[in-house]
Amino acid sequence: MTQATRILLSLVVGLSAGIALAAFAPGAVPGATAVAEPIGTAWLHALQMTIVPLVVSLLVTGVAATAEAARAGRLAARAIALYVTLLFLSAVMAALLTPLFLSVAPLPAASAAALRAALSGAAAIPPVAPLGEFFAGIVPTNIVKAAAADAFLSLIIFTLVFAFAIARIGADERALMVRFFTALRDTMLVVIDWVLWVAPVGVFALTLVVGARAGTGAFGALVHYILTVSAVGFAVALIAYPLVRFGARIRLRAFTRAALPAQAVAISTQSSLASLPAMLEGARALGVPVSTAGVTLPLAVAIFRATGPAMNLAVAIYVATWFGVPLSPATLAIGVVVATLTSLGSVSLPGTVSYVSAIAPIAGTIGAPLAPLGLLVAVETIPDIMRTVGNVTMDLATTALLGRGAPRDHDEEDILP
Repeated sequence: MTQATRILLSLVVGLSAGIALAAFAPGAVPGATAVAEPIGTAWLHALQMTIVPLVVSLLVTGVAATAEAARAGRLAARAIALYVTLLFLSAVMAALLTPLFLSVAPLPAASAAALRAALSGAAAIPPVAPLGEFFAGIVPTNIVKAAAADAFLSLIIFTLVFAFAIARIGADERALMVRFFTALRDTMLVVIDWVLWVAPVGVFALTLVVGARAGTGAFGALVHYILTVSAVGFAVALIAYPLVRFGARIRLRAFTRAALPAQAVAISTQSSLASLPAMLEGARALGVPVSTAGVTLPLAVAIFRATGPAMNLAVAIYVATWFGVPLSPATLAIGVVVATLTSLGSVSLPGTVSYVSAIAPIAGTIGAPLAPLGLLVAVETIPDIMRTVGNVTMDLATTALLGRGAPRDHDEEDILP
């Protein structure tokens, strides 16, 4: 049984146990929640304690890898420019589509209220500062204080400045700093792996309390969350098709046929890296030269997560809406920027590993509470399928676009005039 399956199973069992306890032994609920709640809270704190060092190390190593790739040649530089543009557009789509989806099909008010009451530690949301005060506080006066206060936007800005400064120092010193942050990143990933190893216990404790307090509405709320976030990822994946049709000038039937094997691997493995051989074969079927696909596809797998900004921002917007946090256009615009920047530091790992570290900075910036992420990570295995399918589809589409104009590796029957 995979780690994600164990966590999802513990969520189902915990919610069912909590609902059954409230229905058949209501007198036992206070005692059970008094035991389970501290366990779940402690596990959630363990998950949150990894966020700051992991975000910093991922951003530094991500910027270093991107800068190194850009120095590799003109094709790599063109690819990176295209990837950054699409990552930004991905986040913009989430800022537009998620509120739209939530207005068309809102979370039932009763379920939202019950879940808010059930999640301890999520009720106290600091007020969002006025816009002028917010921008004035973006540049931190004390980076240690900003990290301690979970001021993620200030932390991200400092880290980006720091990472770009590393790129300007001598080669030996730069290599030393990159090795240090790479070691820090890998160490924190080991810590997260340990935290997730005991996740079934923590998730069971959290969901037992939620089930006992929120009842059957919790299941419906989680299904609503999965469908909403997955719909945003699906919308991003669909962008690949007009990109291929009008940008790469390739027939949609040919692209669909070439992408299917990679999409099948993505569904079964939830890994873009595991889908790379199938993507290379799909690029060959589209006639993209090996000299192009051999550079752009590994680069895309390493630094391009097309659905990442959209689905991460969608989660943060969903939680903010769930807890009644007002989201102005300015707040959403800031969320778009943070979602784009944090995606540059994402790693090729299952969503349950990088989930909290990727979404917490966005949620913290727009004022959404972090506590619900400990519950939502348990169902990430389902949206993660959509994430991976969308990523590999966009990886193949951008490779076809970047290969346009190069000598084809087969006849031209699939190329539009």
